Amino acid sequence: MDSPLPDQSLLDQPLGTYLERLASEQPAPGGGSAAAVTGSLAAGLVAMAARFSAEQLPDAAERAAAADRQRAALVAMAERDAEAYGAVLEAFRLPDEPDPQQRRRQINHALEHAALVPLEITETAARVAAEAAELVERGNPNLRGDALAGVTLAWAAARAAGELVRLNVELGALEPDLLERARAAVAEAAKAAAR
Repeated sequence: MDSPLPDQSLLDQPLGTYLERLASEQPAPGGGSAAAVTGSLAAGLVAMAARFSAEQLPDAAERAAAADRQRAALVAMAERDAEAYGAVLEAFRLPDEPDPQQRRRQINHALEHAALVPLEITETAARVAAEAAELVERGNPNLRGDALAGVTLAWAAARAAGELVRLNVELGALEPDLLERARAAVAEAAKAAAR
């Protein structure tokens, strides 16, 4: 399959093209990008449910606008995750000689960045899940199914991205606080889903 034009974002392509790239033998986009896209779908459902909840919630317009911002942020994270993973692959391709310590530092730096992007995805998706749960409970009852779908998708996005944080932290022997933040966000998303 042909690569996108260099100035064309993965997500500026048709959905079918993105899905084909996701399923291809190319290393990116991968799991982090898919988690971010899943989170953006959840945020889109939250925005829609909020827009239809003006009678139930006086701040429905503000909730919809916040969900739109989260959706846009998650879409950007999908692209950034693919780039971060590419940097990890490049770092692992560096030669061991003449300076194996320099190679290890570059790998760890790339792994840290590759952990930070899914951490952002996890934390943003957790906030989307909490807002979706609020809309299930207090929003327009006719949009309850959409809000429920939003909760479930956001929880899945948070959980998937949280696992990527864990993998990168373990692989790079990174600071455990990154993993703790991811676990806290996943727990927040799970709590919203359980509501």
